[in-house]
Amino acid sequence: MNSDVIVLGAGMVGISTAIHLQRQGKSVVVIDRKAPGEETSYGNAGVIQREAVRPYAFPRDWPTLFSAIGNQRLDIRYRPLSVLQSMGPLLQYYRHSAPARYQKIARDYASIIALSLDSHGDLIEAAGAGGLLGEQGLVFLYRTAQARDEAFATAEAVRAEGVSHRKLTGKELAQLEPTLADSHAGGIHWTDPWTIRSPGDLVKAYAALFEQLGGRILRGDAATLRRQGQHWHIRDEQLDDHLATDVVVCLGPWSTRLTSRFGYAPPLFVKRGYHMHYRYRESGPQQTHWVLDAERGYLMAPMKQGIRLTTGAELALLDEPASYAQLEAAEAVARQTFAIGERVDPQPWKGARPCMPDMKPVIGAVPGAEGMWCAFGHGHQGFTLGPVTGMLLAAMMSGEPTAIDMNPFAPSRSF
Repeated sequence: MNSDVIVLGAGMVGISTAIHLQRQGKSVVVIDRKAPGEETSYGNAGVIQREAVRPYAFPRDWPTLFSAIGNQRLDIRYRPLSVLQSMGPLLQYYRHSAPARYQKIARDYASIIALSLDSHGDLIEAAGAGGLLGEQGLVFLYRTAQARDEAFATAEAVRAEGVSHRKLTGKELAQLEPTLADSHAGGIHWTDPWTIRSPGDLVKAYAALFEQLGGRILRGDAATLRRQGQHWHIRDEQLDDHLATDVVVCLGPWSTRLTSRFGYAPPLFVKRGYHMHYRYRESGPQQTHWVLDAERGYLMAPMKQGIRLTTGAELALLDEPASYAQLEAAEAVARQTFAIGERVDPQPWKGARPCMPDMKPVIGAVPGAEGMWCAFGHGHQGFTLGPVTGMLLAAMMSGEPTAIDMNPFAPSRSF
């Protein structure tokens, strides 16, 4: 069956891209092994992070680096052999995190983050998904005065990027989120971010919108993609052949496994993460805000399924077996800080954030592969940046002007 575009990947980035292409009058088919929103897009913290104008840099101060050697921190864990195998991309990540390089990267990154709320708002309204949306912002909790004061200074610095916040004393923090004690040093209430009480359901709502626009979503394996003549061909799970002039790779952490077959192998690495849901407590105040325990590195989110604890990063290879030590350590701290009940899920969820060494996603035409486009490498912000990525890439594919300069995100850039 013929289409104008095949989109590979039914996560937030893939579905959003498919919507924008379909809106332009193109015929689009989305291919994925699973239903929409059931991989990386399902397991995130459910925050559209307008405040995240500064991407996560590799630590460059010796105290932080030394503290990670013992592999006991909550915000970062690592598998030694995996780090050795990923040493090239990680060294590039360290290099790009140098202050002079990072300042330029952060400016580029802020330009795309700035469009995140409007682009999501467009799709939320069109999909009728407002019931999943909360606008109470995101809270960062600080345990020590030093960390609080450093964070306050950073928050002031990003006001110029259009990001709003409130500084909170420990008492004000407890008043805002009554499930917390007032003994903490303070916090920051980022007032711009939106929260989604079921991230996977939002992707499914966007997928339903795509189908209403005439798009098709099919099960299939991206590994069957091949180039034949002037078209891209792929088979769905029914063994039906689909062909299109253009193909868009939105496969998150699996993207380079495909693009490398066609000569494009950027240095993608993954930061894995875990989550677990906990029952709300039976009496007393219920948690209503998304709260990041900033000095420990885990986030607590009041979701439809329960209170979701999402962990920090684990440097491991994509297919390595799960290790729940980081989650268990975070849970032990969270139980002393938040009002949570018993576990809900039979086992923790595991996912992987697709990261590039320069902390910016890869959006645009794949060099040397005619008709292949890509949108991946969003790191911690694939959920936040999915709709704006789709909007920008659809404009590029149609030869239209883009809302921002796309050169910093070009697949052909040097890493």
